[in-house]
Amino acid sequence: MKKIAVINDLSGLGKCSLTAAIPVISVMGVQAVPFPTAVLSNQTGYASYFYDDYTDRLDNIAEEWKKIGFAPDGIYTGFLAGEAQAEKIQGFLNGFAKEDTKILTDPILGDNGKAHGFYTEKLCKCMRSLVKRAHVITPNLTEAMLLLFGKEDTEKQWRALEKDGDEAFLRAAEKCGKLLLKEYSLQTVVITGVEHTEENKAYMGNLVCEAEENTWVFSKKEGGSYSGTGDLFASVLSAGLVKGLSMKDCAEKAARFLEKALRQTVKEGTDRNEGVCFEPYLKELL
Repeated sequence: MKKIAVINDLSGLGKCSLTAAIPVISVMGVQAVPFPTAVLSNQTGYASYFYDDYTDRLDNIAEEWKKIGFAPDGIYTGFLAGEAQAEKIQGFLNGFAKEDTKILTDPILGDNGKAHGFYTEKLCKCMRSLVKRAHVITPNLTEAMLLLFGKEDTEKQWRALEKDGDEAFLRAAEKCGKLLLKEYSLQTVVITGVEHTEENKAYMGNLVCEAEENTWVFSKKEGGSYSGTGDLFASVLSAGLVKGLSMKDCAEKAARFLEKALRQTVKEGTDRNEGVCFEPYLKELL
């Protein structure tokens, strides 16, 4: 069975990060091997949470894996708490990423036109180094812009896009996708979560950018913003990547899976911090 080392935090409540990735990757027939960067009582959208940083333990875990000859078929990197962690993950890639190891990086840096509170220019530089080693990346549009332009220019450009409306965001995603492909020599860039309104109906768009073409995958927007949706989406792609599946097919599969799960989440009136009711729809990924 193929194996993916999943580098992310572990949140007890909130259905995100490793809690979201493990069942999705597993149901797709790939073994998810967690490499926890931190352990949290619950995800950070709640009013309070306990956080245990694992930065000083990452080397110990990696050393034990080396002793037993662990050789992952894929590596999926998600949330990294800061520069020190990002640098340690570079070391992890040096030790475990072989020529045929498929790497997917979700460069978590910001959203809705703003950098996250933990963002620094040095962290962004470290993330760019990780992106250069990836085959596939799954940024949202804000993160795509941060990778290309940095914090100040991203926020300036975002304000201009807001004035121009929906179509401007779609075109910006297409432009950023092409630039990322070229600048980082990537196989595929998937820009996630671009909102679009058509005939008074709201949609979420995911853009699959490859050398040959750009492909939009739209799904009906259900409810608001829920914890873990990006993790669920990227997990489908990471499992598909090591299985040799088309990223366009994987994006379509992920979108349909999330569309049904979000509809159920809205129906149940679930709080956004509790995450998506995806469990009944895991069978869609078989």
